[in-house]
Amino acid sequence: MAGSVFGDIFTCSTWGESHGKALGVVIDGCPAGIPLSEEDFPAAMARRSPGQTIYSTPRSEADEVEILSGVFTGKTTGTPISLMIKNTSQRSSDYSEVASYYRPGHADFGFDRKYGFRDPRGGGRSSGRETAARVAAGVIAEKLLGELGIHTRAYVSQIGPHKCEKNIYDGTPGSVPTLDLIEKSPLRMPDADASKAAEEYLSGLMSEGDSSGGLIECIVTGMPAGIGDPVYKKLDALLGQALFSIGAVKAVEIGDGMKVASSVGSENNDSFVPVSGGVGKATNHSGGILGGISDGTDIILRAAFKPTPSISKEQQTVNTSGESVNISVKGRHDPIIVPRAVVVVESVVNLVLADRLLAEMGTQIDKVKEFYSK
Repeated sequence: MAGSVFGDIFTCSTWGESHGKALGVVIDGCPAGIPLSEEDFPAAMARRSPGQTIYSTPRSEADEVEILSGVFTGKTTGTPISLMIKNTSQRSSDYSEVASYYRPGHADFGFDRKYGFRDPRGGGRSSGRETAARVAAGVIAEKLLGELGIHTRAYVSQIGPHKCEKNIYDGTPGSVPTLDLIEKSPLRMPDADASKAAEEYLSGLMSEGDSSGGLIECIVTGMPAGIGDPVYKKLDALLGQALFSIGAVKAVEIGDGMKVASSVGSENNDSFVPVSGGVGKATNHSGGILGGISDGTDIILRAAFKPTPSISKEQQTVNTSGESVNISVKGRHDPIIVPRAVVVVESVVNLVLADRLLAEMGTQIDKVKEFYSK
């Protein structure tokens, strides 16, 4: 199966399935000397782990990350880093019926046609559980970016019809919600009123055996200008690819996003202005990226997640013989994906940024000379 390797310099290759013995990731191209131990992973893994609230699947996984290679005496060695996460709470019997039909909203049908077989146990390679490996890799990318003063923060800005109106990013310095504020909500919505309304909305859907979609907003601060390429490897294109690689994402916005379709140039253009130490912008409709290259202002991203397709509410589909059947999906499933996906969004964004920052080191001869003249 191709397509499991991401990045050019800072690369990660995830492996494993939802109901296999384990899953994991191999990171190559990570610079030596970054402090790293197994104690660095639990906080991030806990933000993605299931079974934390009534709004997530009751499947309980410790998601303990084991470092198999690439670290010595508490620091990265520059060699491939292999991380493993053992699966400990599989209930494959929950999926015994799934092999006989194609679940609406899932990859079952396409996977079967592509490979001539599929692993029905939790979706196999198509399972959202694969993102645990990306979160583990994202911990390392976050450490690398932190050395450069670059920080990424994501939160849930909308669930169903309920949108955050307070405590959300407005473009001013310091307006990015803190992790503590985000984590106060079981839905990771920094607006307490919106969170409460969304919780009531979800409770109603859950009683009907249904699910909801939602929106995650992600802000990157401290990003220098000049990162990204002007054609096929535009920074926004790579970020979009990374976000779309998260299984349930169906739309991505950068900056004003879809609003630009109803805007005019005089409104949408960001005026450049002198600032202390260089050049800034009066506004940030572009979301921190122009011509595929970072412009030094905050990067603003949004990812829209579809409702969880595995629902107990009766649905119509066809079985593997092509006959129409009605089904109710059994098993342990999230009524909404977005709260657990917040850290996944941060992780894939960090993986893109780490890769492109390392790739940027050779774009000018002065940068090469500066490095080798030390």
